[in-house]
Amino acid sequence: MDTVEQIFTDAVLKELFPPERADEFFEALFGDASEGAYDIALRFVEFDKSANRLVFTLDLIERPGCCLVCNLTYGLPEVFSRHPVININGLVADIEKKLAGKATCTDWNLGTTTHKQKSLHSIPLTITVS
Repeated sequence: MDTVEQIFTDAVLKELFPPERADEFFEALFGDASEGAYDIALRFVEFDKSANRLVFTLDLIERPGCCLVCNLTYGLPEVFSRHPVININGLVADIEKKLAGKATCTDWNLGTTTHKQKSLHSIPLTITVS
C-alpha cells in the first residue's frame, strides 16, 4: 500500500464524503440545513504501516457568520458513529472499495474531537486494515 496517498486525492475524498452531506445532516438534525454552524470535509492524514491503520479526519469547518463552539463538537464522535446521514459504516466500505483489493478494512474508530483552530475542529477516523 505504498500508493495510498495517490488513492485518496482531494477529488476522491469529496466523492467519498460529498460537501452537501453536511447540509443533509443538518436538515435531518434541525429540519433546516441553514441551522448548521459548520461544513464537514473528509481529509486523509496518513497510512501507518506499522499499525496497519489508515487515518482520516472529519474536519468541521466553521461557516461564515457562525461560531464553531467546542461544547457542541465534543459529543459529535458518538453522534457521527451512528447517524445514518454521516454513515461511517458506508464510508468505510467505500474507502475499502477505493483500495481495490490491496487491503480489507477490518475495524474503525472515531476518536475525540480536537480543536485545531478557532474555525476548525477535527474528528479522527482510524481504520484498521489487513
